[in-house]
Amino acid sequence: VQLQASGGGLVQAGDSLRLSCAASGGTFSRYVVAWFRQAPGKERDFVAAIRRNHESTHYEDSVKGRFTISRDNAKNTVYLQMNSLRPEDTAVYYCAADKNTILSAVRDNRAYDYWGPGTQVTVSS
Repeated sequence: VQLQASGGGLVQAGDSLRLSCAASGGTFSRYVVAWFRQAPGKERDFVAAIRRNHESTHYEDSVKGRFTISRDNAKNTVYLQMNSLRPEDTAVYYCAADKNTILSAVRDNRAYDYWGPGTQVTVSS
């Protein structure tokens, strides 16, 4: 499966953005999809994940209540709605997918075989 993330940009603190991850080349509904982010000089960190048929969603603690992950399998797209953005949310955001990611591994970037190019999110204070 091929992934393409979009929707990044430059916003002010408190603003919102919606990222999209469009997939092609596979049966999208069979994939667990996650968002990760990487700030300059830092590791790639888990942000959120959604399982195949909306069974469950998972969030990194600092984004709970501000970010919402959702999917539209008919459109082969996963979304990340980001509200109340903070300067510390500034990073390159990547979407990742895998058919075999188990529940206990959804936060582990090593559990995903498919990655798209990132989209830059910059939040100014």
